[in-house]
Amino acid sequence: MPTVLITGANRGIGLELTRQYAAAGWEVIACCRKPKEASALLKVKGKIELKALDVAKPTSITKLAATLKGRAIDVLLNNAGILGRRVGFGKAESKEFLSVMQVNALGPLLMTEAFWGHVKRSKEKKIVAITSGMGSIASGANGGSYAYRSSKAALNMVMANAAGDLKEKGLSLAVISPGWVQTDMGGKGAPLKVGDSAAGIIKVIGGLTHESSGSFFNYNGDKLPW
Repeated sequence: MPTVLITGANRGIGLELTRQYAAAGWEVIACCRKPKEASALLKVKGKIELKALDVAKPTSITKLAATLKGRAIDVLLNNAGILGRRVGFGKAESKEFLSVMQVNALGPLLMTEAFWGHVKRSKEKKIVAITSGMGSIASGANGGSYAYRSSKAALNMVMANAAGDLKEKGLSLAVISPGWVQTDMGGKGAPLKVGDSAAGIIKVIGGLTHESSGSFFNYNGDKLPW
């Protein structure tokens, strides 16, 4: 039975990814800050192991990695992320900006550093991060959301860089944009249902190969510009 570890599994895309992987027979290590309070996550059926994890706290990451020492994790899915305040030019706040960067970019890097050995033990050997099209510089930024856009661009570089470092270890890495999804973050006006986005993400992960490691995918499998 393959195993996937999902961060930010208590809501939105992370919750739906947990549902779909569990329904497909995977063992899911579902992580969030307060598992006992994650009412929707607690109702998901399947072989699910809930773990407390705050990706904004390095000690929380290293503690979980130690707890799972010796475990093989086929897919490390760095999903946890925050939007932050949508402030425009001239209204940047250092504390807010750094907080978003800590969760969205540094968190996945520290998770990858802490768990790459667990992933190497597995059959699939895949590490994926959920990014955003808003982190694509090539597609053109149109102002606003400085912290979020910057954090996702930084995440893209983190994963592309790590893909190079870990390729000789046999690992395959990628970033995947979920699209504009109907979640708390995306809003009710988003055109994409969370179930469709999650299904697409899982399909892309399933098709990830060593040759395509380091790529930036859309949830539908298209490659996106950096």
